[in-house]
Amino acid sequence: MRKDLTGRVLGVIHAGTWVAATGSRFHEMIMPEVQLVHICDDSLELAFKAAGVGKIPTHNYYRVATYARFLQDFGADVIMMGCSTMDAAVEHARPLIDVPMLQIDRPMMDKAVRDGRRIGLLATLDTTVPSSTRLLQEAATDAGREITIVQLFSAEAFSELRHGNQAKHDEILLDVIEANQGRLDAIVMAQLSMSVLDDRTHGKFQIPVYNSGREGWTRVREMLEAL
Repeated sequence: MRKDLTGRVLGVIHAGTWVAATGSRFHEMIMPEVQLVHICDDSLELAFKAAGVGKIPTHNYYRVATYARFLQDFGADVIMMGCSTMDAAVEHARPLIDVPMLQIDRPMMDKAVRDGRRIGLLATLDTTVPSSTRLLQEAATDAGREITIVQLFSAEAFSELRHGNQAKHDEILLDVIEANQGRLDAIVMAQLSMSVLDDRTHGKFQIPVYNSGREGWTRVREMLEAL
């Protein structure tokens, strides 16, 4: 029986307003009694795109740390960074706040590295690839596992999504999963935007296919229940 979490508050920081609705879906599914507070800043995404792949402007880290402090001051019991590209910002923010802070992708990566050695990293945004690769390798190291990361990148899928063609975005990604499942032990979908595929991927393939929406909110629930 799940613990009643009424009165608890989850704060989530997004680097784009457009993805917050996907997170809200999992919130309603996993912890509807918890108050959800989004902070969305489109300038974070625009800044790291302008800087180029693998480069995060210093002021982005400062902003995330500031938002985390704002959320703590509001009363958040747990804070989650909802942007995969900005996952390293959590490491900068943690010393400045007094509540737990989670990288949204870390829970699914913790599961994936237990499933085998060859892990597929599915991404649609090029700036996400370096940060997600780093976090996945960190999860493996912390678990004492040796893994091979197989990058599955589709810029076409992200382009379709930003042009409003959700169906085409989804079909492209499902085709990539289908084509690669035979050579992998698990796949992680490296952006919250891909979590819309949860109903079509969770338990639907020969290997586990994890998304950050389901796994991130599930871990947050566990964290809140432990408080």
